[in-house]
Amino acid sequence: MAILKLYVIDDDEIFHFMIKKTLSSLNQDLQLETYNNGKKALKALEKDCLNENTPDIILLDINMPIMDGWEFLKIYERFSSKIKNDIFIYLISSSKDPEDIHKAQEIMHLAGYITKPINKEELTTILKKTPKDYWMVSTA
Repeated sequence: MAILKLYVIDDDEIFHFMIKKTLSSLNQDLQLETYNNGKKALKALEKDCLNENTPDIILLDINMPIMDGWEFLKIYERFSSKIKNDIFIYLISSSKDPEDIHKAQEIMHLAGYITKPINKEELTTILKKTPKDYWMVSTA
């Protein structure tokens, strides 16, 4: 079984810690990489594309300094055709604003929109389900 590769792109170090802690409790074989803004994550993603070692899943915050989630997605759109495997991107935000959710639903490369805090069940669903089969919105 292949190891799952996961990017967490969020400027909140506490969120990084909570995701790491939750993932360790799931006993999931995965490689976790954390980034505090979209610019750093895109740089890593471009490098991973060259090595054909792209993440399987990206958890992407909307509001971050330097480059936010929306800008990350615009740039990602430009070079996504060079990526050989599917990357399932979930927006993770504290916003429950219907406009943000609607805007996210219009973006082709997104697999879902989840409001913080993300719980163990939501994280398990992300890791186990194939996002091609559904578009996940969780505002619990």
